Amino acid sequence: MTRIAIVAPSPVVRAGLEALLATTPGWEVAGSFADAAHVDSLTLDVLVAALPVSGLPALAAPIVLLTSEGQPEWTAEALRSGVRALLPRDASAAAILAAVEAAANGLAVIDPQELEELLGSPVPTDATDTDGVALTPRETEVLRMMADGAANKEIAWKLAISDHTVKFHVASVMGKLNASSRTEAVTRGLRRGLILM
Repeated sequence: MTRIAIVAPSPVVRAGLEALLATTPGWEVAGSFADAAHVDSLTLDVLVAALPVSGLPALAAPIVLLTSEGQPEWTAEALRSGVRALLPRDASAAAILAAVEAAANGLAVIDPQELEELLGSPVPTDATDTDGVALTPRETEVLRMMADGAANKEIAWKLAISDHTVKFHVASVMGKLNASSRTEAVTRGLRRGLILM
C-alpha cells in the first residue's frame, strides 16, 4: 500500500487531489492538510504538495510539488528540499498520477524546459520539428505505437511501464503537438517528420 499525504492551503485543491489519488488501487490518502505542521508525524511513501518551497517539511518521503514558479535557482532549491517531481499547478490528472507513481518508485520527474534551464544546456531529444517541438526518445516511441493503433494498455505492456506513465507520455505528446486527439497527434507527428509509417 502506497501511503500519500496532501498539503495545500486551498480546500478546493486538497479535495481535488484527494478525489484523484483515491481512484488508484493500492494507494491510500493518509491525510490532507492546509499546512505541513502535521505531516512529519505520519509514515508516508509520497507527499503531494501545492506550497512554496519555503513551506515544505523536511521528510524522508519524496515530494511531488505542484507549483507556478519555475526559475532555475528555485528548482535547484526544491530538489535539495526533497522534491522529486515538479509539475505546474495546472498539470493534468494523468501527469499527477504518473509523477506520484514515479516518486514512489524512486524516480524524479521534471519538466524538460526546467531541466534545460537548470543544466544550462539543451536536453537531448531524438526528434525536433521545424516549429521547435521536441519529443523525448520515450515520447517518440509512444507516438510511433499510437500511429500503429496501440491502446494505452498495449503500449504499457510493450514498454513494461504502468498505464499511468503511458497516459502521462500520451498527454505530453498531445500537448507538445497541440493536438486534441490521438489521431490528430499522429497526423501532426507524420506531417512534421517526427515519425514515419
